[in-house]
Amino acid sequence: MLEDITPILVALGALLSLIAIRVPVGLSLIAVSFVGITYEISLRAAIGSLARIPYDLASNWSFSAIPMFLLMGYVASETGLTSGLFRASRQVLARLPGALACSSVLASALFAAASGSSVATASAMSKIAIPEMLSRRYDPGLACGTIAASGTLGSLIPPSIVMILYGVYSDVSIGALFMAGILPGILSMAIYIAMIVTRCKLNPSLAGGGDTAEDEPTVGAGQLLMDIAPLPILIAIVMGSISMGWATPTEAGALGALGAVLIAIAMRTFSPASFWSALKQSALSFAAIFVIIIGGALLTRYVAVAGLNKVLEQLFVESAAGPLMLIAAVSVLYIVLGMFIDSIGLLLLTAPLVLPLAVSLEMDMIWFGIILIKLLEIGLITPPVGLNIFVIKSALGDQVTLPTIFKGVTWFISMDVLTLVLLVAFPAITIWLPEMIYG
Repeated sequence: MLEDITPILVALGALLSLIAIRVPVGLSLIAVSFVGITYEISLRAAIGSLARIPYDLASNWSFSAIPMFLLMGYVASETGLTSGLFRASRQVLARLPGALACSSVLASALFAAASGSSVATASAMSKIAIPEMLSRRYDPGLACGTIAASGTLGSLIPPSIVMILYGVYSDVSIGALFMAGILPGILSMAIYIAMIVTRCKLNPSLAGGGDTAEDEPTVGAGQLLMDIAPLPILIAIVMGSISMGWATPTEAGALGALGAVLIAIAMRTFSPASFWSALKQSALSFAAIFVIIIGGALLTRYVAVAGLNKVLEQLFVESAAGPLMLIAAVSVLYIVLGMFIDSIGLLLLTAPLVLPLAVSLEMDMIWFGIILIKLLEIGLITPPVGLNIFVIKSALGDQVTLPTIFKGVTWFISMDVLTLVLLVAFPAITIWLPEMIYG
């Protein structure tokens, strides 16, 4: 059996090696899969697959949701709709111990939900929230760990680009996935905040001796509403139109993008230059994502041709391994690879291997999808090479050392593990809302 899959194991090793030396994930997937299909079948078959797959993907209506949500996020960011989130969150959570850190979790989660990018959220909030916390004598590890971890919540809190990709590849309703991510996302955010409050209550020096409501400038109700309202309104437009059956995810994304433009016009922050910048960034981001999608689809074809998925299914059947064993194996895989590969690339790299196993074990694919997405989040902040950690280090320069960031983020990793255990132990947290809405 091992001899039959030796070539693809060598190919996967070559793929990881290419990624390790910083060859773009999409190009690495395409190159290795092209060579693999050539080896297994013929050069003509590889050329045919490479020529046909981009057309097949471009004609898939579900993928058109991605540029719509990207545009919504970039319009919100470029027109300043996200600029007041941190200020408003500080006012709302001002009476909690560690208020600045708690408000950073809330602001980062909302920002990430709009932008769809953990890395973009970590970069933006590290320039806004971390300097403010450091100026209030917050523990640097707590300040950096808060932003690194809470930025990942955008993958769970819909609308999420990672959820769209998972839904397409697993043939699961994207709308149902969006609904399934709401409660786990809120749970993750609540556990982060509870941990921060508990630590700062027991050790006020973590928050500079304890920040209180008196430390925060008073903001009028009208200004507070103007600061915090845009993104919840956009998320409500998207999720409301999907849950009520008024729009598909793609149409909801278009409504969200239009809503972002209209809100920016109403708030007088819209300009042709900002809209053009949002369009350009959306196109560039989707082009990069689309290359990875092409590589993932080509790898799926190669894995099927090489028969690796069938071998893995047979191994799981013969070993009588159940869903928990699969989750344990995938957890190790995702946490290790997540140190080196961004969440989209990692999902598309592993989907051809893990999704058929989940189907063969008759697992609920919506529940399994949320588990995978939570694991992707953990991988982004796992030392020694968590991507979000280095994004923050790059933004802060010499203000904070890498060991300090690593030390601070371990608390949040432990909270992520707790959340993951709860999601595995109580599937109802994930599937209750989509079952209630979609039956």
